[in-house]
Amino acid sequence: MIVQALSFYVFAAVAVVSGVLVVANRNPVYSVLFLILTFFNAAGLFVLLGAEFLAMMLVVVYVGAVAVLFLFVVMMLDINFAELRQGFVRYAGIGAIIGIILVAEIIFVISSGAMNPAVNAVAGSPTPAGVSNTAALGNILYTDYFYLFQAAGIVLLIAMIGAIVLTHREREGVKRQRIATQLARDTRTVEVRKVTTGTGI
Repeated sequence: MIVQALSFYVFAAVAVVSGVLVVANRNPVYSVLFLILTFFNAAGLFVLLGAEFLAMMLVVVYVGAVAVLFLFVVMMLDINFAELRQGFVRYAGIGAIIGIILVAEIIFVISSGAMNPAVNAVAGSPTPAGVSNTAALGNILYTDYFYLFQAAGIVLLIAMIGAIVLTHREREGVKRQRIATQLARDTRTVEVRKVTTGTGI
């Protein structure tokens, strides 16, 4: 129990600190890297809770796909982040109100779960006896929530297509290779010259 408690505190502390750094960091690339660190620590917390399938999916889907996709989009798109930060003060008040509402909802959920003994009893045994965590999730996802599960997959597909379209948009000053134009070029316009090493043309 001591090892599990220490692991929980380490994972939770690193997750909270890295989550704050995701929002507070000025460099968007560093923010995505701290987001990946947050996902890894959240996966560690899932393992401690006995939800090994959710931990694996968190690492494979969010770290291996979504966070890396964020990183590539941030690095490849020519976004003026200084211009985006100019409206921070204007929207700071509404952001603070939303943050207070979220904190109040979290406190309400935690306090109601602690006061209701039936919730604690269910949380102590989330899966029936003799059924693994992965099998229980599969039964729920592909029976009761099948359409919602497919809708979530469609949303992720649309997000991936949108990221690809944004990355390959036409921008001024960016040269792209056009294979058809190169193949259609007349070879008689090409002049071959022998250049001495170190002299140039």
